[in-house]
Amino acid sequence: MNEKIVVGLDIGTTKICAMVGRINEYGKLEILGVGKANSDGVKEGIVSNIHKTTDSITQAIEEAEKTSGIDINVVNVGIAGKHIKSFRHRGSITRSSDNDEITLEDLNRLTNDMYRIVTEPGTEIIHVMPQHYIVDYEENIKDPVGMAGVKLEADFHIITAQTNAIKNIKRAVERAGLHIENLILEPLASSLAVLSDEEKEAGIALVDIGGGTTDIAIFYDGIIRHTAVIPFGGDIITSDIKHGCQVLDNQAELLKIKFGNSLSEEATENEVVSIPGIRGRTPKEISIKNLARIIEARMEEIIELVHSEIIRSGYANRLAGGIVITGGGAQLLNIQSLFELKTGLDTRIGYPNEYLGKSKDEKVKLPMFATTMGLVLAGFKTIDEREENYLKNAHQAYAPSHTGKQSTKQQAKGDFFSTIVRKTKELLIDDFGENNY
Repeated sequence: MNEKIVVGLDIGTTKICAMVGRINEYGKLEILGVGKANSDGVKEGIVSNIHKTTDSITQAIEEAEKTSGIDINVVNVGIAGKHIKSFRHRGSITRSSDNDEITLEDLNRLTNDMYRIVTEPGTEIIHVMPQHYIVDYEENIKDPVGMAGVKLEADFHIITAQTNAIKNIKRAVERAGLHIENLILEPLASSLAVLSDEEKEAGIALVDIGGGTTDIAIFYDGIIRHTAVIPFGGDIITSDIKHGCQVLDNQAELLKIKFGNSLSEEATENEVVSIPGIRGRTPKEISIKNLARIIEARMEEIIELVHSEIIRSGYANRLAGGIVITGGGAQLLNIQSLFELKTGLDTRIGYPNEYLGKSKDEKVKLPMFATTMGLVLAGFKTIDEREENYLKNAHQAYAPSHTGKQSTKQQAKGDFFSTIVRKTKELLIDDFGENNY
C-alpha cells in the first residue's frame, strides 16, 4: 500500500512530542504513533541547552517509532518563543504586459521579493503571508490569478524569528539524526488542528497556552491577519503556586493539574488538600480556594495581554467566532468562563479533532497535542486556502511514495507552503551548508 507519512515534532517548554500520521481513505488524519519526553533544555520556547534538547528529541522519536512501526528521518518542526515578531509590509511588481493573465508565478515572485526586505539585526523572516492583493490600484482582491493587469501589489503579514533560535533548533534536531522538512510557527500549526474553515472565514482568535508562552493567531476572511507571542504560560502559574503555597515544583504542578481552578468563586471554601512534608516533616494543608485565587490572578494577567493583542490587531470587532483556547493550559478548570468574562467574546476549548480519524492513542485528542497534530497536518494541508486551490488547479496533488514498511526519509517533498516555507529551508541550508542539511 502506497501512502504518504508525515511526522510532527513539537519542541515545547514543558514537553517534546513527536507524532506520526497519514491521511486515511476518508480524508481524515490517522495517528499511527506518538512519543513524548520531558523538555529539559527549552525555556520560554527557546532551545537553551542543545545537548539536553537533543536527548529529549531522541527519546520522543524512539517512542514514536516504536508505537508506529515507522522509521523516522524527516520531521515538520514547530518554532515559538518570545523572540517571534510580526509586522505588515506592502510589496509590488510590474508585469511586462496587461494582455496576459496574472499567474501563480507572478504571485510567487511578489512573495519571494518580501524575503529580501531588511529586518532587525539578528532576525530572519520565517513566514511571508499575503493578506489581499491590489491589481492596477483595484484593492481588496483575495485571489488575482487569472486577472489582467500590469501592476500587482499585496499587503503581507511577515513573521520573523531570531537567527540563533532557528540555528539552535536545527542543531538539536540534526544531532538527533533528523532532517527538517518544514519549520512552522506553532500557533499556525495549531490552527490547522483545531479551527474549521468556517471559523477562519467568520473571524477567530486562536490562543495556544503552552508551558513557556501563550501564542495568538487571528484569522479573518479565511486569511491569517495577526500573530503574537506572550512570554507567559502554564509554567509561570506553576511557579506562582510554588511560591504562594511554599511547595516543591512537582507538587505545584500536580496541584495545578488535579485541583486547579481558574475561577476562585467556583472553588469550595473549606476544601483542603494535604501535601506530604519534606523529609518526614508534617504534611502541609493547601486551601483549594487559595490555590484558585493564585491561578486566577495570573490567568487574568495573561488574558488581559491576549485581549490587548486582539485589540491591537484591529480585528476585535470582527471576530464572529470569538476565541478558541488550546494547548495544555486550556485544560484548566473554568478557563473558558474566565476568558468570556474578561474579554466579552464567545470562547470554546479547541480540541484537535477537527480533521482527526481513528487513533491508537485517545490522548491525542487533548488540547495539549494540538500543535503536534497541526505539524502533522501541515504535510497535507495549507494554512492559506488559496494555496490549496492553486495546487489543485495546477494538478499538483501529492504522489504516493511508500511501499511496505514506510520511511519518512523517502517520501516526496510536497508543495506545501511553496511560497511560505521554501525560503526558510533555503536559509537553513545557507547557514549550515548543503551537506549538513
